[in-house]
Amino acid sequence: MKRLGSILITAALMLMVGGVVYAGTADPGIQDRIEDQQQRIDQGIASGELTRAEADRMQDNLNRIKADEARLKADGKLTPRERARLNKELDHNSKAIYRKKHNPRRR
Repeated sequence: MKRLGSILITAALMLMVGGVVYAGTADPGIQDRIEDQQQRIDQGIASGELTRAEADRMQDNLNRIKADEARLKADGKLTPRERARLNKELDHNSKAIYRKKHNPRRR
């Protein structure tokens, strides 16, 4: 019985420590924005609002942002300054997607 208690305490501590480490690298807001922009690009292709060249460019921008995110998270933490940088890049890409989807060019 004593052994089971120590195992449970050890497991709880590991979860707490793991959660703290994970919390430094996880940013669901950024991930949600990346997924949203991916869906907007895919929808623009399907509806014909984006030409192939426009879609390729938007996808390249999004892939670059994903690579930046991975590089910034490589040290195990995402600082507020790094988070702000990623959000600025996502803002810029979001505006570009909107402009391309609403220009007169069609597939």
